[in-house]
Amino acid sequence: MNDSNGVNNSNDVHDSNGVHDDLLTTKIALGFDQLDADGDGRLTERDHVLMGESSARALGHSPGSEAERRIIDAYVGIWRDLHQPTVGGADAISRDEFIASTLTLADDQEAAAATVGRLAEIFLSVADANGDGTVDPDEFQAFHHAHFPHLGRARADTAFRHLDRNGDGTLSHDEFVGAIVEYWTSRDPEAPGNWWTGEYPSRAG
Repeated sequence: MNDSNGVNNSNDVHDSNGVHDDLLTTKIALGFDQLDADGDGRLTERDHVLMGESSARALGHSPGSEAERRIIDAYVGIWRDLHQPTVGGADAISRDEFIASTLTLADDQEAAAATVGRLAEIFLSVADANGDGTVDPDEFQAFHHAHFPHLGRARADTAFRHLDRNGDGTLSHDEFVGAIVEYWTSRDPEAPGNWWTGEYPSRAG
């Protein structure tokens, strides 16, 4: 079943071995590794500053520019408004805390929209460099590289093909936001958002 953003919400389908829960846990764990920009095993405000700097650089903005500051502020806002409150205002979130907290969103669509949905909107505002409301392949590759610097253009192109549901060559608001929400909250093994990193999670590494 899809919601108004085209997100597949088939989260009530489980097999007896919990394979779908394993898929979601794998995605969240990989996502944490993406957000943990300094690789110290904790999520902090510093990680979000580093992600902002990386995104600005990938999108061609000069260090110290107003455009860079806007993007860094957006990422710091993600930390302060979305992530930090889940641990009572602590200065860091461990990997296990992050996974446990995010898993609960799969069964609470309202909370998912308020957190992951908001995260996706912020990411869209960063990725949509020309402000036309869509993300083209070059914009997506720049954004993808900022988050997955060790992955190449081929992985970004693979992700884009899976996320471009109508095949029109751009990611609409609903396609982009829906993919992020699916990646973080959907247990459906067929959800296009599973391909956010450019490789199916069970094979990602």
